[in-house]
Amino acid sequence: MLKIGITGGIGSGKTTVCEIFKIINIPVYNADFEAKKLLENENIKHLIVSNFEENIIDKHNEIDRKKLASIVFNDKNKLQQLNQIIHPEVKIHFLNWIKEIDNTQKYIIFESAIIFESGFNNIIDKTILVTSSLDEKIKRIELRDKSNKKDIVSRMKNQTNDDDLKKICDYIISNNSKNLIIPQVLKIHEKLILI
Repeated sequence: MLKIGITGGIGSGKTTVCEIFKIINIPVYNADFEAKKLLENENIKHLIVSNFEENIIDKHNEIDRKKLASIVFNDKNKLQQLNQIIHPEVKIHFLNWIKEIDNTQKYIIFESAIIFESGFNNIIDKTILVTSSLDEKIKRIELRDKSNKKDIVSRMKNQTNDDDLKKICDYIISNNSKNLIIPQVLKIHEKLILI
């Protein structure tokens, strides 16, 4: 079973593309979603709290994700610290998740904005890049996350840009107003089932 990574900058439309793959019965693992769930794990929470001097626990004794995001997206060292805690756990969870998938499945999808930055490309067979214009990305994130442009741009700076990703990804899906994404997904799907 092939492991296909879907990547792209924040707001590029990765999740929309993954929803299309789900419709055609391809299992999708959302690494960002699973990483957020790990923040609820007591051992992970303890590691994060002990590595971050700032008070990042909210009144419900949970990690304040907005505060944590504000810290890590403005300090690359703090981001690296957080990633060193979270990424190994996500990798273990992903590899266990794969074991649960029906082995007649031709491929599965691993969705993450930072496949290459996190080293997950080492366990992925092929990668799909979802691209979009900067303006469209910002509009989507403003609507989805209710974030301001300054915070969005700060988060984007911590991700590899599309031009660099285009050089290393196997397939590209252009998610803009000129191109329909369903035909692009289906074309890639047809290629992947033949591998």
